[in-house]
Amino acid sequence: MHRRRPVIAIIGAGAVGGYYGARLAQHGHDVHFLLRRDFDAVRENGWTVRSHAGDFHMPPDRIDVHRDVQAMPRADLVIVALKTTANDQLQSLIAPLRTNDTLILTLQNGLGNEERLAELFGPDHILGGMAFVCINRTGPGALHHIAEGSIRLGEFHGGPRPRTQEIAGWFQSSGVPCDVLNDLRWGRWAKLVWNVPFNGLGAVLDWTTDRLIATEAGVQLVSAVMREIIAAAEALGLKMPPDMVERQLAHTRAMGAYQTSMQIDRREGRPLEVEAILCEPLRQARRANVATPHLHMLYELALLVDPATAG
Repeated sequence: MHRRRPVIAIIGAGAVGGYYGARLAQHGHDVHFLLRRDFDAVRENGWTVRSHAGDFHMPPDRIDVHRDVQAMPRADLVIVALKTTANDQLQSLIAPLRTNDTLILTLQNGLGNEERLAELFGPDHILGGMAFVCINRTGPGALHHIAEGSIRLGEFHGGPRPRTQEIAGWFQSSGVPCDVLNDLRWGRWAKLVWNVPFNGLGAVLDWTTDRLIATEAGVQLVSAVMREIIAAAEALGLKMPPDMVERQLAHTRAMGAYQTSMQIDRREGRPLEVEAILCEPLRQARRANVATPHLHMLYELALLVDPATAG
């Protein structure tokens, strides 16, 4: 794609954006971070990552951090790791970074993000990715990578291209397992099978993942939500593995006591990603005439506890 070293911009350098950007920078990529609350800390001290795959520190002289997007260089690849609650800022944050050839990869949760970016910047420039990672921000410029870490990415418009494989190669060469999907929609719904119950219930109950499945009643509830997501996906033509619920439960047990992003957002009084993770899947399930009573109730409860709408 590029003979010179490509410029990569990270928009939304919290836990996920900070981690993947730091991994890319660690392995020699030209990465530029747009930071808000952690700008001063990262400019002074760099990124410190405690990781199950090996701790590392990126000193400030090896990274480029910015507070203002207007000061950033034009990018070959823009990685969007913003919370979906900030999607009203996509135009203002990405437009100054674009050339005619800039690609945009969203690693955001839920549904509807690629569609919004395609409306703004054209479908041929958009890729989507699912980050399978347990990671939390533990302080300014400090990240704790607890488990997992892989990415699955795909083209929004059509199947894989050489550029898709090239971007996956950038992650792979930086110590990040990365697969290319033939069908991005399938990947989005497959991740929702985990994200909806654990992010949704984690936020509503303020419980960690281990507590949600510590009892038979919890396992039954989580499994019921998962089966509704699977039914909706399959009604949309996206076939899921028959043992998906059991595999997701086993995968979650191995995580230990993990706080999901929506649980943390509720605790810290930030808006919850209700629209992308709960509402849009519910909307699409209804269009496909799939009954999702557990998802419907979870969505309504999430609205009640969402700091953006509560009261």
